[in-house]
Amino acid sequence: MNTRTVPLLIFLVLFLDQAVKFYIKTNFVLGESIDVFSWFHIVFIENEGAAWGAKLSDLLPISDRTGKLALTLFRIVAIGGIGYWTYNSLKKGANSWLLTAQSLILAGALGNIIDSVFYGLLFTDSWGQIAQFLPPVGYEGFFHGKVVDMIYFPLIDTTWPEWVPVKGGSPFRFFDAVFNIADVSISTGVGILLVFGSKAFPKEVENNPESAQQ
Repeated sequence: MNTRTVPLLIFLVLFLDQAVKFYIKTNFVLGESIDVFSWFHIVFIENEGAAWGAKLSDLLPISDRTGKLALTLFRIVAIGGIGYWTYNSLKKGANSWLLTAQSLILAGALGNIIDSVFYGLLFTDSWGQIAQFLPPVGYEGFFHGKVVDMIYFPLIDTTWPEWVPVKGGSPFRFFDAVFNIADVSISTGVGILLVFGSKAFPKEVENNPESAQQ
């Protein structure tokens, strides 16, 4: 990868993420769902917090709005760090494994931060209605937008056997998170670093005869 392909990959992922979110936001009512396949569903939800819907206000004695603002600002700082890391790796001629992972993580992080920073101003609320784009007044202020999620495919969707104590007869779903393309991009980038870490971060071979023979 080079100075052209890295920005191109980031742009493509970011464009796809925002295009899907825009379509969902302007065509679905909050909570609306469509069964694409028996194992794959489109479900429109909005995430006010971090991963899995967690909020800082659940952990700290602060209001939801303060927690949301702190989380958004933290994401912006993190994106700056990831962006610098990617730029520095590109300057040093890092390999394609590392640059691909960094590009995917950066693109995903940018995709979700756009929602958090701007969506409150760009759209009306989606409760019981399809959101309006570029309204006179949005549903929230700057830095307080909600992240749009829509991809849902529980790997296991069944019912606990009747003989199981307490849980018997109740629904059981494994991996019931609803996420978006930005989340997929981040997860893929992190997965590349974890699975192909030896290729993304190759060890430098010492320039001597013994190293060359090993």
